[in-house]
Amino acid sequence: MSSTERLQRYLADERGGCGDEKVSQRLEELEEIDTAAGGPALDEDVGLLSALANETRYKIVRILHIAGEELCVCEFAPLLDVSDSAISHALSQLTEAGLITRRKEGKWRKYRATARENAVLVALDGSREL
Repeated sequence: MSSTERLQRYLADERGGCGDEKVSQRLEELEEIDTAAGGPALDEDVGLLSALANETRYKIVRILHIAGEELCVCEFAPLLDVSDSAISHALSQLTEAGLITRRKEGKWRKYRATARENAVLVALDGSREL
């Protein structure tokens, strides 16, 4: 059964009709929804969510969010049960996703949460209360 046939069945069952005109109209509405849901923002959002979909990376953004200040790369090691290279890799991914910023000060790299990272974590925290 094609997707159009399934749509016809749905429209007949739920909306009282399934003529070609109703199917075409509904397909146009669905295409508008699809267009609004996609686009460049979709790729960026999926990248951000992918960056958070790892315990080490998520804990790093939580640490930076709670700290409310810039932290040196060396300050993460005592808090995370992973290798220094895993921390470095996680920090790079979070930087690429726009969740944290990095700056070099002498031989040290310092990291800070971005406004977007803070907004995402505030939204997550608030959603727990729903």
